[in-house]
Amino acid sequence: MHTCPDESLLRGGNQGGTADLPPLGWAGDFCLMRRARPGGASEARMTELIYHTDSYLREFEAQVLESGPAGVVLDRTAFYPGGGGQPCDLGYLEAADRTWPVSGVRKENAVVVHSCGDNPPAAGVRVRGRLDWDRRYALMRVHTALHVLCGVIWRDYAAHVTGGHMDVLRARMDFEFENMHQDLVREIEARANREVETAREVRVRLLPREEALAIPDLIRTKINLLPEGLREIRVVEIVGLDLQADGGTHLANTREVGVIRIADYKSKGRINKRLEIVLQ
Repeated sequence: MHTCPDESLLRGGNQGGTADLPPLGWAGDFCLMRRARPGGASEARMTELIYHTDSYLREFEAQVLESGPAGVVLDRTAFYPGGGGQPCDLGYLEAADRTWPVSGVRKENAVVVHSCGDNPPAAGVRVRGRLDWDRRYALMRVHTALHVLCGVIWRDYAAHVTGGHMDVLRARMDFEFENMHQDLVREIEARANREVETAREVRVRLLPREEALAIPDLIRTKINLLPEGLREIRVVEIVGLDLQADGGTHLANTREVGVIRIADYKSKGRINKRLEIVLQ
């Protein structure tokens, strides 16, 4: 996980944060890359973040802006760099007869960096990016499943999220519960799966900060993690169930989640309980 709190969603300043968070993000369209010019001036470049508006895009064309042993920066990318508890995407970059595995994607100083080994494609080269789609789609299913779980627990039990992390087809989320027991776990699981079966539409929008923050209960974490100075906030809505500020990739409909199973639960403190989920 990278060192910024889904900094790809920032429009209006760089912020620090933690990678081990619930599925929550900060919004905006682009990240900035600054290059030194003679005399100490800097040139701002922008990377288009395709995954913000199209989570289902598996392949894309792009141009290499910067390249070196530390990684490759493209002018546009569909690779999610990790953040909000969601791991980064993996896949390949291709050009002519060459293929470079993308073994990691991260944020550094608001730049999306694709790790492509010791001999990456050179600056100026046109490449085709290709995601490991099975992995990405599994993470989309998990991320939307966590929003379903969060929506049910907030609606029915008014419990804040205190932490979380996701992996392929499994995840954990911590909630501000004082007590947790098997009957309650099975009740939550049944209610979450009913919402999945309802086939609720999932919508993504970019809203002006003032409009977004006027939405009741937009922030589900115990602490408001939205950086000051953001002009736009990305909002993910499961229609009729959940509405949160979020920066990750999601399904278009809850029916794609499949069956949610709460595989385990445990206490992480007096008023902090963890639910661990697995998708079938």
